[in-house]
Amino acid sequence: MNPLRIATRKSLLAMWQAEHVQARLAANQDLADLIPMVSGGDTDMRPIDGTRQVGVFTKRIQQALIDREADIAVHSLKDLPTEGSLELVLAAVPERETVQDAIVSDAGWTLGQLPENAVIGTGSKRRGAQLLHHRPDLRIENIRGNVQTRLEKLKAGEYDAIILAEAGIQRLELTELSRSLLPLDLMLPAPGQGALGIEVRTDDTSALEAVRKLDDPMAHAAVHAERTLLAALHGGCLAPIAAFAEVVGQTLHLQATVLSADGKQRLDQKSTIQLGDRWIDSASALATEVADSLLADGAAELINSAR
Repeated sequence: MNPLRIATRKSLLAMWQAEHVQARLAANQDLADLIPMVSGGDTDMRPIDGTRQVGVFTKRIQQALIDREADIAVHSLKDLPTEGSLELVLAAVPERETVQDAIVSDAGWTLGQLPENAVIGTGSKRRGAQLLHHRPDLRIENIRGNVQTRLEKLKAGEYDAIILAEAGIQRLELTELSRSLLPLDLMLPAPGQGALGIEVRTDDTSALEAVRKLDDPMAHAAVHAERTLLAALHGGCLAPIAAFAEVVGQTLHLQATVLSADGKQRLDQKSTIQLGDRWIDSASALATEVADSLLADGAAELINSAR
């Protein structure tokens, strides 16, 4: 049998993720080769805003599956649009890494220790809005590029600090970085943050069988709740929406936040549900409940104003 083919972006982090999946498959005697590709998000350094560039990091990789250039696509799940394709299925979500964000600075500042009017680099409206909610004096400036590029810009003095996902720092073994983790009560993550999403074609039974062995049902249930909420809010992955779900025992917990771009307005909701025999139904029901509560509080207006 020919090895499966894994489509991945060429960035160091994307390659780590693909190699991690490749190794997990090999442990189950399922061999796979890597097919590195360049996505639109890797070459277009313009700010990502509105809805124009939703899926900028994932479309090329997904198209490789549809065109049968590859059999498996590995994504950072927070970058994967919630609008799926009938030709593809999210077949597995492996064990999740930490969901926290980190403030990276030479001094290792916490949020409270950042100097007044400090310049903070982030390409995320979610991060920027939450930072401004707690520290309206901060100057949020756009930053693009891979982790290494962003760190070089920080070192060059373009920013006083930048915000990175701790999961990426851990995966790239950059643990020597001077940084401060943001607690979840100050910075909720993006839906799907810290999780990998593995897609295959719906008609590819061989790839489906191999990839489903890597699925962590509880991690999958949590991110399904987060992504279902995001879809219900019609926010896309670029809006100032944050969500975090986790399974404790047999209970799924979900909390979510919607903010104005300047952080002045903030809506919070949370709820729980007991997981039934079909976790996907329970996760969907919980996400719908929390999304409906946010919409009733005026979330749609905040989301639209931030586009």
